[in-house]
Amino acid sequence: MLTGDSVLLADHWTEACKELRKKLGNAAFKSWIKPLSPSHYNDDSSGVIIIAPSRFIKDWVCNNYVEQIRSVLAGIDSRVEDLEIVISDGSSLSSLPEVTSCENFEANKPNSVSEFTENLSSKLDEHLTFDSFVVGKSNELAYAAARRVAEADSVVFNPLFIYGGVGLGKTHLMHAIAWYIKKATPWRKVAYISAEKFMYRFVKAVRFRDTVAFKEQFRSVDVLMVDDIQFICGKESTQEEFFHTFNSLVGNNRQIIISADKSPSDLEGMEERMKSRLGWGLVADIHPANYELRLSILQVKAQLLKVNVSKEVLEFLAHKITSNIREMEGALNRVVASSTLMGGEEITIEMTQRVLKDLLRANSKKLTVEDIQRKVADHYSIRLSDIHSPRRNISIARPRQVAMYFAKQLTVTSLPEIGRKFGGRDHTTVIHAVKKIEELILTKPEVAEDVRLLRCMLERD
Repeated sequence: MLTGDSVLLADHWTEACKELRKKLGNAAFKSWIKPLSPSHYNDDSSGVIIIAPSRFIKDWVCNNYVEQIRSVLAGIDSRVEDLEIVISDGSSLSSLPEVTSCENFEANKPNSVSEFTENLSSKLDEHLTFDSFVVGKSNELAYAAARRVAEADSVVFNPLFIYGGVGLGKTHLMHAIAWYIKKATPWRKVAYISAEKFMYRFVKAVRFRDTVAFKEQFRSVDVLMVDDIQFICGKESTQEEFFHTFNSLVGNNRQIIISADKSPSDLEGMEERMKSRLGWGLVADIHPANYELRLSILQVKAQLLKVNVSKEVLEFLAHKITSNIREMEGALNRVVASSTLMGGEEITIEMTQRVLKDLLRANSKKLTVEDIQRKVADHYSIRLSDIHSPRRNISIARPRQVAMYFAKQLTVTSLPEIGRKFGGRDHTTVIHAVKKIEELILTKPEVAEDVRLLRCMLERD
């Protein structure tokens, strides 16, 4: 026979379920809350005993939803201060083999968002915020899009797809978005994860037959951020799971933000249906930073390190290290650390060259013959194909000779290889071109000026 408290608890539970369905969404509610049932209040009515049909559901609820349930019930009945989940074995409550308080999970209690989101996300770097991101022509679109998505009250681009080469700032923007959302709307569930970690979690879930929990984790977030999506190219099972996760989140108007090293259409090994979805929203690319942006980034980095580095040294680093921003910032860190360890040695260009000898040597080899050909063709307003063609008129032959000259001067490519890259020419043709340009530099001021300008452009950018 039901007591008055039992009827009251049943009414309160029904009311709580309505609120929990709104808070958690249909999928989460059906999977984890609906299987639960209220049993009774404890002796002083300050706690409620809830029955779970299995240990798995009990553990998952205790890890992830106990605080929401407790909060909702307390809002309905102010007496409720505690919540216990017990496992049902089909017998009366008094004979249950285990009654476990969720205090066992106290160390894992969530803060402002569900604990599964906290466990799901990779750690965010506190230094990678919008305030520390230096904006230039090469990244202004990606930055503007990232700010718009972070600040928006509703989904504006879905997904936001940011792509660019290694070390250009993709991950910085991803972290900045996550930090902004967490600060502005701490109740939203933000999950930032690498594609590699997504795959690892999926494989683990399959192995332990726990795919239901895996799906629930990823499909219950408000903002899903996946870094380096190219990692799952060629991984058919992982792509299949991500495809369904993507559709579920978009269908529920949840924000998705993705980064990669290539545009969606260029991701080899990615299924066409997935490529199509990745390009649904806004695709924003980040180009390699030009000299001015590299210098600005170094100036900001020096300020953050609270060290006095001369403008000449910063300009030297901006000129010499052009491959990616991460490597350039790492070079400055090395120089500053060396100065500190050597008792405050003055940071000069000579000292910088000594400390970064290996790095500078490696970077000097990264300029390719193809880079030179493109830059020379642009400078002389001719087509790249003209550089490789057999045409010998002066308007084509002279730029070709200049390109060969720089290929010999600024790369470690052999003469025969340079010849092959210029339409299959012989190495003697390259030698002739180099000598010809060296002579013209001394006798023709206009050629000397062209070579000077091109050298500056090639060494800077």
